[in-house]
Order: sequence, then C-alpha cells, then structure tokens
Amino acid sequence: MHTFHLYETDFYSWTQQQINWLKTQDWNQVDTVNLIEEIEALGRKERQELRNQLGVLLGHLLKWQFQPDKRSNSWLGTIREQRVQIRLLLQDSPSLKPYLEEVFFAAYELGLALAIRETQLGEDLFPEECPYNPEQVMNSEFLPESNQVDG
Repeated sequence: MHTFHLYETDFYSWTQQQINWLKTQDWNQVDTVNLIEEIEALGRKERQELRNQLGVLLGHLLKWQFQPDKRSNSWLGTIREQRVQIRLLLQDSPSLKPYLEEVFFAAYELGLALAIRETQLGEDLFPEECPYNPEQVMNSEFLPESNQVDG
C-alpha cells in the first residue's frame, strides 16, 4: 500500500523505487497496476506527439501555400524543424510509421485550425481535405505552390 501512496504523493520517488524493484526482480513489490498505466500513457504520448508535430507541419505548409506574400524564414524554419522532429520520433519508434498515415486526417484538422487562426483568412478558403500526401509532407524538398487570395 505504501507504494500506491508514493505514486500519488511523489511520482519521481515512485519511479525510482519501481526501477530498483525491477532491477532486483522483486516482482512482489512492483506496483504493476500503476506501472502498466504509465507505460500505456507513454505509448499514447508518443502518438500524440507525432500527431501534434504533423499538425504544426501541415499548418505551416498551408500558411506557405495560402499566404505567399507573408512567407518568412521563420515559417521555413518551422517546416524544417517539424520534419526533423517527426523523422527523429519515427527513428526512435519505427512502429509509429503506420500511425503517420492513420493520424494524417486528424493532424490535418489541427494544421487547418492553426492556419485559420494564424492567417485569419477564413475557413472557406482552405481545402476541406489535405491537399498534400504524407510523402510530400515529409519530403524536405517539398513546398506547396502558391494559392493567391484575392481581396
């Protein structure tokens, strides 16, 4: 029961205790319920991170395409950084690669929301479905063509 209390009151100390018990194979002491929950949360966090980074990347690609007069090195830097971050995440966790396509629609919704908020161009201007495919998005040479906005 002490280990549960520690989990609630001092998470770091709880992790260190669990590590020690795992290393010494003191299986009866390991807080399996909370340990399983934490490992599951780590997996969800990796998926969320991929989705969020992809969303930021898609949002900046939309901004690049639909606001060509406001293009900046900052936008290019964000596009480059997100591609690198996604590649590194996929290198660290190759089993997430299939998830990239699975999460593409949700990530586009995040990117679309970012582009609408930051450009203030209006929702109707942007495509309902992502105009890019995952290969284009991850291609370091790809930048979408301009869509000039009248008015």
